[in-house]
Amino acid sequence: MPDLPTLALFAAATLALLLVPGPAVLYIVTRSVAQGRSAGLVSVLGIHLGSLVHVAAAALGISALLAASATGFTIVKYLGAAYLVWLGVRKLMTRSDGGGSFEPRIATRSRMFWEGFVVNVLNPKTAIFFLAFLPQFADPEAGPIAPQIVLLGLIWTALGMASDGAFALLASALAGRLRRSARARRRLDVTSGVVYLGLGAVAAFGGENSTVRA
Repeated sequence: MPDLPTLALFAAATLALLLVPGPAVLYIVTRSVAQGRSAGLVSVLGIHLGSLVHVAAAALGISALLAASATGFTIVKYLGAAYLVWLGVRKLMTRSDGGGSFEPRIATRSRMFWEGFVVNVLNPKTAIFFLAFLPQFADPEAGPIAPQIVLLGLIWTALGMASDGAFALLASALAGRLRRSARARRRLDVTSGVVYLGLGAVAAFGGENSTVRA
């Protein structure tokens, strides 16, 4: 296993990366603003279950196969982009009733959880990021590589849940007053839809060598 100084360095590097908002943070913030603290936190759990899938894939070498296959990368990338676009279109199609009141479509917690999971799992750049980042802190002389990758991935996931949870709490606190206004809620839905569409565009047209952290 990596020694304590290596683990400390890994934790510091991980926190530095996690504090830079990426697509997953935008997704979590959007959920938190639209439906509150619990929605954001459930989305965090779903996203980081997806992170564990990528960690396992990196440890087993599946990510390496994905990175080596241009066709496989493209297929997964466009599946993820299509899913994000679908979420955006669904948000934009939400309408007020004739009396001017607004009843938002409230997603269940299980649905939010699995949406977060799917969004993260269908991001091949996340898989390649884990494949590129985690091995930098593994030491072949300290034992088998796969268990070290799993340990580093668990540390990343724990720190990611803490930082993303903080983003969710902050976003939900700032948005509490906005959700009390029907007009503001409608604007939040439109903003959410635009964010999802933007994330879908980034996923579809972003360069394959760019880094997108989960």
